[in-house]
Amino acid sequence: MKNFFTSLFNRNNDPKSIISFDVMDSIYAYLYHEQASLEFKVKGLRDNVTVNLFYFPGSFNHEEGKKEIKKAGFKNAYQVLNELYKKLDIGPLSQEIIEEGLEYDFIHVQFYSEPTPETKQYFKRVLNNFVIFFCCTNSLETNDFKILYSSGHFIDYTKGLLDSEYLDFEKPKNATQETGVRDFKIVLQGICEYLNIEIPKSVELPSSENLIETEEVTLETFEEFIKLVSRGAIEKEVLKKQSQKLFNNFNRPPSDYHNIIEGYFDFFETIDAWNSDWKFDPEDAEYFISEMIGGELNFEYPEETYSHDLFPYIQTALGKRNLELMSYDTEGDNYLFFVVNKNDVDRIMTLSEITNIKIDKLS
Repeated sequence: MKNFFTSLFNRNNDPKSIISFDVMDSIYAYLYHEQASLEFKVKGLRDNVTVNLFYFPGSFNHEEGKKEIKKAGFKNAYQVLNELYKKLDIGPLSQEIIEEGLEYDFIHVQFYSEPTPETKQYFKRVLNNFVIFFCCTNSLETNDFKILYSSGHFIDYTKGLLDSEYLDFEKPKNATQETGVRDFKIVLQGICEYLNIEIPKSVELPSSENLIETEEVTLETFEEFIKLVSRGAIEKEVLKKQSQKLFNNFNRPPSDYHNIIEGYFDFFETIDAWNSDWKFDPEDAEYFISEMIGGELNFEYPEETYSHDLFPYIQTALGKRNLELMSYDTEGDNYLFFVVNKNDVDRIMTLSEITNIKIDKLS
C-alpha cells in the first residue's frame, strides 16, 4: 500500500520525461499486483537489470535485517525510514502513525553502467542503485516520488540505504550520476517494454530501438561466439567440443558459479589469448599482441604510459589492421586479452549479453 506524506517539492511529472510519476506509478502497480521482483536484460547494458518492490517495515523483519538496523543505531525500521525521509525532504512519520503499523513501499532498481573517463582506471563497470519513494505534493493523494542514489554495493542493505543520497535527476552532481541517469531512462523504457506497460505518447523515448530482444541461446550461439573471438582460427573438432562445454555451462544452475567461471577460463586457454596482471608495460603488450595476431605490432605512446592508459594507442595500431583488443571480464585484478576483427565487436557484445560470458570493450 502506498501511504506517504507531504513532500516539499513539486510533482515530478514532466510529460516529456520518462522519469515521471505516471511511468513510475504504472511500474509500481505491476510490482504490487503481479510480481514484486524482476530480472532481465536490457539491450546495451551489461548484466541483468533487477527491480524489486520492498516495504517498511516488513522487508526488514528478519534476523539479518534487525541486526543491520541495530548496527546502524536505530531501534526499528520506521526510524530508518524517517532518516531516509530527511534526505528526501519528506515529512517524518509521527509516533502515532508508526503505532498504526502501516506499510510504506519503495522500488529498488539496480543495474551497471560503463565507467566514466575519470573512473575507468579503477572500475570496469559502475553499479547504479535507484531507490524510489512515493509521496504526496500539495495533495492528500500519492502523486509524486523522490529518488535516492548510490553507486555502492548493498552488502549491508540498511547501511546501503542510509549511505545513499538524494538525486536531482535533472541536475546530476557528477559524471557518475549523469551516466546513471542517462541509463536509468533506458532502463525505465526497458521495464515498460518488458512488462507491456504503455508509455504516454508525450514522453520523449531515450531509445528508438527494441530494448528487450529475446534471442534463443543454442549450441550454435556458442559456435558463433567462439568463431568470432578466435577470428576463425580454431579447428572444427575443437570448435564442436568447446561449444558443447560452453552450452553445458550456460545451462548449469547459478549455484555452480565456480565451475562455470573455471569453464570460461578453460575455454580462453584454447584460443590465442593473453592473461595479464592489471599492471603491464608497453613492451609486454607489443610482444603478446604480436603473438596473438601472428605479426609484429608496434605502437607509439607517450613516455611513462602503462597498463589501461595504453589502450587508446594499442587500439589505434590494431585499427589500422581492422582489429580490436578485447578482454574477458575476470572479475579480478587481471585481464584476459584477445584480439577480434573490428567489424565483429558489436555482435560479440550482443552474444556476451545473451550467453552471460562477460566481455569488456577497451578504450
